[in-house]
Amino acid sequence: MKIKLIIAVFLSLNFFGFEVPAPSLKKVNKTIQSTYNIEKFSLKSVSLSKSINEQLSRKINNESLIKIISDNELIGYVYLDNAPSKTATFDFFVLFDANLIITKSKVLRYREEYGGEIGSKRWLKQFIGGTASDAFIPNNNIMAIAGATISVNSMTKAINEILVNIGKLEELNVI
Repeated sequence: MKIKLIIAVFLSLNFFGFEVPAPSLKKVNKTIQSTYNIEKFSLKSVSLSKSINEQLSRKINNESLIKIISDNELIGYVYLDNAPSKTATFDFFVLFDANLIITKSKVLRYREEYGGEIGSKRWLKQFIGGTASDAFIPNNNIMAIAGATISVNSMTKAINEILVNIGKLEELNVI
């Protein structure tokens, strides 16, 4: 009976939560190492109460917002999420430094034939330096990409919602 309960809990967490596949986790770790120039670090999930999560525009599960710690010092945060494209979704992450400024964003997995150009380093660098007080707007301060309008709008909207959430969590002294 106990084993069945453990299996049921594990399956429900994987079904309802955002799961990072092992190859993607390797990419996240490698990006953290190169962005912050650190070899050894640990990742610790930021757990939010239901009441705090209800105040957020984009819900955060226990695997989405993670502290990056090296030598007992907060280096920053990684925010893992996914967003819709035309007919599927794509997985991405955003790195924040300890001052909650975007230092890097990266598309982990893009599942469509068109629009994958949003994963280019050149396009994603537009978000670097973003803070909770910033708003990104396609065709204004975010470059449009021909053939990727839906993905550009989706990624920009997701980043804006993440920034609003980060600002709210900072205001609530959660991070």
